[in-house]
Amino acid sequence: MSTHAAARVAAPTRREQILKEAARLFAERGFHGVGVDEIGAAVGISGPGLYRHFPGKDAMLAELLVGISERLLAGGELRVSEDAASADGSREALLDALIEGHIDFALDDRPLITLHDRELERLRDTDRKRVRRLQRQYVEVWVGVVRGLYPDLPEHEARAAVHAVFGLLNSTPHLGRPGALPDRADTAALLHRLARGAFDAAGGARSGIPE
Repeated sequence: MSTHAAARVAAPTRREQILKEAARLFAERGFHGVGVDEIGAAVGISGPGLYRHFPGKDAMLAELLVGISERLLAGGELRVSEDAASADGSREALLDALIEGHIDFALDDRPLITLHDRELERLRDTDRKRVRRLQRQYVEVWVGVVRGLYPDLPEHEARAAVHAVFGLLNSTPHLGRPGALPDRADTAALLHRLARGAFDAAGGARSGIPE
């Protein structure tokens, strides 16, 4: 691989490899069902060697759940800022971009959805509150976009619609094992249609659009 190609596709760091395998194992077996030695074996290093990267499993779990909340918020804010700077941006295109970004997360980071559902309460209070704060901010990014497209939709209903769509998109861990999913592009397209349909139903009902 050329230097330029290597720059374009950076190999995951050892720390990223550890987190990826920890997420997979925690999701499959539960946090207490996985030992440090097993995580180390999954990335080809000794269990004690992991302590050069993380002080323990609790730190891995915190970085996984705080990290994905930070990435989702940053991605949402970036899409909004790019749309604001674009001369031909549209509210529909912006909502589509938000949906597409969340679908990428829902399809590519399914173990993190399972971890959040099962293990969030295991975090320290400070980390758990940080996750909740980041999630609230992420929801509000969506609420602003949804109300921009459906101005007759009250804020509390827009917020409820956003939470409902998140529930829909985050259902991917229940669609079967990773290898059993339909074609990724087909699944992404279906999820996108369902999400837009939900928002259109919420906004259309308030606008007097016939169902």
